[in-house]
Amino acid sequence: MGVTLDGQLVVAISSRALFDFEEENRYFEQSDDRAYMKLQLERLERPAKPGVAFSLVKKLLAFNQGHAPQVEVVILSRNDPVSGMRVFRSAQHYGLPIQRGSFTRGQPPWRYLKPLHAHLFLSAHLSDVRAALDAGVPAAQVYPHSAHASVAHPHEVRIAFDGDAVLFSDEAEQVFASQGLSAFQAHEREKASLPLSAGPFKPLLAALHRLQRDGTPNMRIRTALVTARSAPAHERAIRTLMDWDIEVDEAMFLGGLDKGAFLREFEPDFFFDDQTGHIESAAQHVPAGHVVSGVKNPAV
Repeated sequence: MGVTLDGQLVVAISSRALFDFEEENRYFEQSDDRAYMKLQLERLERPAKPGVAFSLVKKLLAFNQGHAPQVEVVILSRNDPVSGMRVFRSAQHYGLPIQRGSFTRGQPPWRYLKPLHAHLFLSAHLSDVRAALDAGVPAAQVYPHSAHASVAHPHEVRIAFDGDAVLFSDEAEQVFASQGLSAFQAHEREKASLPLSAGPFKPLLAALHRLQRDGTPNMRIRTALVTARSAPAHERAIRTLMDWDIEVDEAMFLGGLDKGAFLREFEPDFFFDDQTGHIESAAQHVPAGHVVSGVKNPAV
């Protein structure tokens, strides 16, 4: 029987999302890829500093300790193969058991998400994130200068999600965008018992739910829904999750309040939202990624 990743949570991540390569990236932008390769080779023995998604990856991989593999992390990078050596060396330095990677030297790497059956793709490259979402893979553009995750919860993977256009479809958000808050509230009150369609990140939430159910006593997952919805529009969101037979640990119905301060208290390892304003607020406190989907993110 051949090697397979079936049954595992598969996370694909770019080099810049996992490690802090911002100095090297500026060098690349100011010169060319050969100069960038030379710099990375010169720094081969110097481990890169942890990046914005480092905590998320480290904690997810901890689910594999003493058990059959439950999580697979794969590097999917526009870096060249030579620079890829430093990525793997850095992962080894931090004790991250990452064995697989694709390095495409500037070509879009997202096309390898399908054979991986990835549940999540994190990248700093906007066009790759858009393409991944179009292909049906949960994906987010990381903000490399986001605050890093708190170290206060070493045995919990904490992940926070926006609702509309992230966990749920943007059906209701379209009503809000075209007709305003009153129409949105009336629409959601009328349809409270009708589950929302799935958004781009439902597959990830479902995979996390399975991992929590089948996981290890040494690690657990804590999820939060952090949404601008408020009563009475909260009910449809809760009933949708119930219909999916998926639980979240916390739900924050903020009615338009700034999300950043609440996320600072929840201390997630990562937060996903479809609106750049929310991401910029969150990134001051926690690792954050932009889900480029829905009515707020028209194709350009």
